[in-house]
Amino acid sequence: MRPDAGTTPADPSVSAKDVARAAEAWTDDAVLGGRLHLLQPKRGHRFGHDAVLLAASTPGRAGEHAVELGAGVGAAGLALAVRLPGLRVTLVEIDAALADAARENAVRNRLGDRVAAVRLDVASPPKVFAEAGLPAGCADRVLMNPPFNDPRRLSASPDPERRRAHVADDALLERWIAAAARLLRSGGTLSVIYPADRLAELLGLLGGAFGAAAVLPVHGKPEAAAIRVLVRAGKGARAPLALWPGLVLNDRAGQPTVEAEFVLRGGAALPLAAP
Repeated sequence: MRPDAGTTPADPSVSAKDVARAAEAWTDDAVLGGRLHLLQPKRGHRFGHDAVLLAASTPGRAGEHAVELGAGVGAAGLALAVRLPGLRVTLVEIDAALADAARENAVRNRLGDRVAAVRLDVASPPKVFAEAGLPAGCADRVLMNPPFNDPRRLSASPDPERRRAHVADDALLERWIAAAARLLRSGGTLSVIYPADRLAELLGLLGGAFGAAAVLPVHGKPEAAAIRVLVRAGKGARAPLALWPGLVLNDRAGQPTVEAEFVLRGGAALPLAAP
């Protein structure tokens, strides 16, 4: 899954620096039909459609605070900020280079007044989060695309950043959900994108602190099993699970569907984003 191709920087004042970086080890990619231009590394962890789908499934209002865990270069959080003017966003990322890129991407897309980036391990203790300006209950929304590949089922990438971004140990998802639950206020929502074949695991871990889960499957093509699930759940909520009609990304000819284009290029929200 790849973002739109593009090379035009959003802010001419930093274009010389951007061009120099891109020539060395970075690309400049257009997202949301060109409304976002994001620097990301040529090698290692690169964002794709998953980030845009996650943003499109996250609810929010002006004046609220959203936290993206494992933000990478900030694709999902920045896409959310574009869709919801007035929303504050904090991007949490463990990798120093990616956190710096996320911060720069916010500035170059003129979102630096509402979007901040923090270098932080999601597994850090509460005190470390609080010292970084993220105390318990500080967030109205949390969104995340956690690493999910089982190291026992695939060959590890030789690139350490890519391996860290994509490979999960048995307890990683549990740690990330615990961090989200701690950051959220009562009634706040968690939005997650995850492999469809691991939905049962995700729902099981959400059951302690979260309820009212809503699930939207994502299909690569018609009449095929879902490849991803988008899940939104409320902290302390107790309503039963809701299963929404799925989103199909490509038609039988392999071309993007109208519905997918509305979201991936047009920036439209998915049903899970309804407040």
